[in-house]
Amino acid sequence: MIRLSNVKLKLNYTDKDIIAIAKKELNIEDKAIKNISLFRRSIDARHKNDVHFIATIDVNLDINENKAVSRCKSKNVAICDEYKYEIPYKKDLKKRPIIVGFGPAGMFCALILAQAGQRPIVFERGDCVEKRTEKINALWNSAQLDTESNVQFGEGGAGTFSDGKLNTGTKDPRSRNVLIEFVKHGAPIEILYNAKPHIGTDKLITTVKNIRETIISLGGEVHFNAKLVGINSTDSNIKSITVEKDGKKEVYESDNIVLAIGHSARDTFELLKNLKLFMEQKPFAVGARIEHLREEIDKAQYGSFAGHKALGAADYKMNIKAKNGRGVFTFCMCPGGLVVAAQSEENTVVTNGMSNFSRDEINSNSALLVNVYPSDFMSDDVLAGVEFQRKIERAAFTAGEGSYKAPIQRVGDFLNYNKSTVLGSVTPSYKPGVTLSSLDECLPQFITDSMREGIVALDKKLKGFANPDAVLTAPETRSSSPVRITRNDSLQSVSLKGLYPCGEGAGYAGGIISAAVDGIRCAEQILINA
Repeated sequence: MIRLSNVKLKLNYTDKDIIAIAKKELNIEDKAIKNISLFRRSIDARHKNDVHFIATIDVNLDINENKAVSRCKSKNVAICDEYKYEIPYKKDLKKRPIIVGFGPAGMFCALILAQAGQRPIVFERGDCVEKRTEKINALWNSAQLDTESNVQFGEGGAGTFSDGKLNTGTKDPRSRNVLIEFVKHGAPIEILYNAKPHIGTDKLITTVKNIRETIISLGGEVHFNAKLVGINSTDSNIKSITVEKDGKKEVYESDNIVLAIGHSARDTFELLKNLKLFMEQKPFAVGARIEHLREEIDKAQYGSFAGHKALGAADYKMNIKAKNGRGVFTFCMCPGGLVVAAQSEENTVVTNGMSNFSRDEINSNSALLVNVYPSDFMSDDVLAGVEFQRKIERAAFTAGEGSYKAPIQRVGDFLNYNKSTVLGSVTPSYKPGVTLSSLDECLPQFITDSMREGIVALDKKLKGFANPDAVLTAPETRSSSPVRITRNDSLQSVSLKGLYPCGEGAGYAGGIISAAVDGIRCAEQILINA
């Protein structure tokens, strides 16, 4: 296969344009091209009078490809191997592997093990995605919280209800397999080549369900509303787990148990602490959601090209270092999306962002976060970070005046230390409701001071970011896990052989792709060690 890099494409390019570029670069005729496809496509908006795509194109020829490349003198033309993921097949495991948690990490761990013929058993404390959607809508529309099935808990994990953003910083080649599997199971094909791919919550719901059905068709089992309540071991070797379902407890034996519990399973963290499983405090970030009119962000990013159907809603990703040394950054940006309720405990408020595939809501939002370090916890307790988060979430519930309403503040008021009393041009999207407030009532001062400095500085990078009418909705506390369940080079717990802490909740991932990749890595280790 031949790969052509740094190819400039106009926004309204066609397949004919791509073929013409390949012919010119390789000096070949139409008939020499067997097939051609986009490998990667990103938006170049550095010059607002010339917004276009930069692409990488893969070409298969009916003629000798090495000779075709040797005739080219361009550094942007090279031979490239086609990607293929291969499962490290080994002998069958003595006992069926168990996965606890069915977010991206647990799901892809189970998928690989099922594809390897190992018939995994999955336990997920929340509902299947269909019922989970009903429970989440009950919170958003009627302020009815189910503490076991919500934005944090249930099939697909937290990522299912936060746009399904698939951009990642990981260079692990397994990430390509994750994208391929998503497409096989119903995700839009453009996630294979878009530089910042996303599935959209509306489409991810079906994709997640299809992956589950594949696992089951290959001999696996997926049990919902099944909560881990015990881990049993002998001589530092995993022996079994105890699961509670429908009020009944049952023991399941296995030599290989994957702990993919997600970053919000606080009661499970408590269970692990009581079992003296080695864990560590871990840095994370806290802040709020900042919400602007989508058309204003689009214009700031794309200029006169804003609104072009090929571009869609604009995104951004920015960071600065505050004077106090803390990082202030945007995270999980949702173009044309919504700010949503994401709490998993009663009498708390937690926010997150979500977009559907079309990204056509009137507002765009992002988390605006500030780094938090273990030294901020003022405690050596391994779960001190959990209590740090919880204190903020409870304060936000009080500031929001109950019923799971979120405290909000206009950016102009926030910068001037004034409690908001009226809204401007931006209508907050958060449901089940909001209360005009001051974010200083629920967030620590070092967080709000850093956010103020960050908003002003980031406005210099993205015009309008500090728009006085933009809305801050608090708090965003669940950006990553507050603990790390320490593991060794074979990805097993340093305390318990056969137990594989996995994904974001274990402190080894940060997003859908990296969590899914970590799930694949754990599955591979189980197969290799068989």
